Amino acid sequence: MSESGESDIEWIFYKDRPEWRDVIPVPENDGPNPVVVIAHSEKFEDVYDYFRAVLQNNEKSERVLQLTKDAVELNAANYTVWQYRREILKALGTDLRPELDYVESVIKQTPKNYQVWHHRRVLVEWLRDPSQELELTCDALLQDPKNYHAWQHRQWAIKTFGLYDKEMQFVENLLKEDVRNNSAWNQRYFIVNNHLGWSDLNVQREICFAMEKIKFVKNNESAWNYLRGVLLHDKRGISGNAVVTSFCEELYKNKCRSPHLLSFIIDICDEAIKKGESSSFHGPDRAIELCQALCTKYDKIRCKYWNYISEKFKKVKREQEEQKKQDEADEK
Repeated sequence: MSESGESDIEWIFYKDRPEWRDVIPVPENDGPNPVVVIAHSEKFEDVYDYFRAVLQNNEKSERVLQLTKDAVELNAANYTVWQYRREILKALGTDLRPELDYVESVIKQTPKNYQVWHHRRVLVEWLRDPSQELELTCDALLQDPKNYHAWQHRQWAIKTFGLYDKEMQFVENLLKEDVRNNSAWNQRYFIVNNHLGWSDLNVQREICFAMEKIKFVKNNESAWNYLRGVLLHDKRGISGNAVVTSFCEELYKNKCRSPHLLSFIIDICDEAIKKGESSSFHGPDRAIELCQALCTKYDKIRCKYWNYISEKFKKVKREQEEQKKQDEADEK
């Protein structure tokens, strides 16, 4: 929102409007020793002086509704203005359809403004009509596929009103455009988690989907994280799913050294050890070797972290060796 523009050419200050003569404006009061004095324009001071006045008087009228629109134009993130606007709409019994159009225009100007998205949600709740929300959020995401507020609103509308039918296709189209779109991966998980469910069939389907995307871009952290998340719902775990372990080892065999792959294999080793199923292939030695590779070559920026993880596996290795010695001694 801006304090300048074509509208200012014909702007009449509230203090000069005959219909507002009955209102005494209330200037901003930051106390005798304000820490930071913000230099507002004359127009800004005029609008908000009158807004503070009607707020104190608790006036809810058509003229105040227009005043809140002017206040939003000057500061679209002002929570009090939006809250009071909602109170006025309810008190006047205003037709909310034009308000939806108005809010949409504000969203297009300030698409990352939490207050306007919240106002939109309240209107939709009052109307019990989510028919425009998927299209609205789609338009916002076309401008910025990672707009958190648009995604949050979309998820709320979908979950509240059961709008799941075409959402998987929407997400797949986004991933075709950008396979690294972490927000789209998150939305896919949201759909399965809240609608389709984690049946074994769905789990295996999502595993295959993630692996296909990883084949396409092997260093895609979003796809690897999604695969991890899906495997939380696989009763066999990350180390017990032969399809996944074979997939990882095949990538490694073919010289893939993505830090996400190496980290994933380390997780396989860790789980196998905890389940008492470690082997020379998925045991502490392999994990230590991969931690060293990450530290020295493939993920140097997190070298200290991988050294820390390596020490944990070294401790496990020592414990296994001591246990082996103890078992041999017991046999004698």
